[in-house]
Amino acid sequence: MKKIGLVKEPAFETRICFLPKEVKQLTQLLEIGVQVEKGLGEGLGISDTEYKEAGASLQSREDVLNNSDYILSINEVTDLMLDGKQNVLIGIFNMLFYPKRAEKYLDKNTTVYSLDLLPRTTLAQSMDVLSSMASIAGYKAVLKATSHYNSSFPMFTTAAGTLNPAKVLVLGAGVAGLQAIATAKRLGAIVEAFDVRKSAGEEVRSLGAKFVEVEGAEEAKDAGGYAVTQSEEYLKKQKELIHERIRNANIVICTANIPGKKAPLLLEKRSIDAMKSGSVIIDMAAEQGGNCEMTQAGETITYNNVTIVGNSHLSREVSQSASQLLSTNYYNFLKYLVQSTKEDDVLLEKSKVIDNGTITKPLLTNKFELA
Repeated sequence: MKKIGLVKEPAFETRICFLPKEVKQLTQLLEIGVQVEKGLGEGLGISDTEYKEAGASLQSREDVLNNSDYILSINEVTDLMLDGKQNVLIGIFNMLFYPKRAEKYLDKNTTVYSLDLLPRTTLAQSMDVLSSMASIAGYKAVLKATSHYNSSFPMFTTAAGTLNPAKVLVLGAGVAGLQAIATAKRLGAIVEAFDVRKSAGEEVRSLGAKFVEVEGAEEAKDAGGYAVTQSEEYLKKQKELIHERIRNANIVICTANIPGKKAPLLLEKRSIDAMKSGSVIIDMAAEQGGNCEMTQAGETITYNNVTIVGNSHLSREVSQSASQLLSTNYYNFLKYLVQSTKEDDVLLEKSKVIDNGTITKPLLTNKFELA
């Protein structure tokens, strides 16, 4: 019988990738065993007993890593033993941006699937970890902005006078951006949104926000719904438009990212200098360079009386909900992987980064050689 191993995440990680509910579904559906490191769910208030009652066996970390055919995690498992035993590692490793993470698996009997590389297709929707986490993070970004903003979001009309609603500018109208728009609107803010993709305009307007755009953007049909790198001329026009709009904004939510590449710089220092005192910027692209020139990844700073929060992992601050979504995503992927009988399965090939110690992605190979 094949065995799945679930181990604790590093101390900085608040989420877990597999909950007891999905363990029970998996053991009932497939002839497969599940081994869980003791204390796996304690950060979420999930006891070892709940995992045991779901059908898992409780083991030490060493035993789980040494005796599992599939290892599931969110982050890298740095103490995974690569001693010749065949392993399949499944996680969210972002190796296109951090190619050195692939080094330890080269020439080893290990296959690595990175779920951030799943194609954005109908078949893969139920496994789409990026969309799940982006939605949670977009919601949390607005709530975090409210905690740093020293005025109200909705309009208040009182006997003492009227308080104007906050003006929110969202940069990037992907999953995170759309959730940020919806959340800000629910809180009563006036919302504008920018995206290089003209196709995003309809979704933005459907949420009650104003769509601002620069004509002449390049779009690629095979980009999976993501933005693509733009021309220098377009980028210049884009920065001027954002500079103009940001003067009136109280809150800016930055969500623009290009998979495997540095995040586009949208907010220059001169634009931040033009912002109102007390404004707040939440930069969700911080880890990949940030959309804001002054962003410091993992830090909250104040520049010219503007608060700038650099946080690419906001879903960790909504760990219960994030873990529920991740658990469903991982369950659906694992079920698909185990049951797949296709020789050339597009979904699995897209997400497979390393096949028995060999890098499968030419782009990653190039980056690894240059890193």
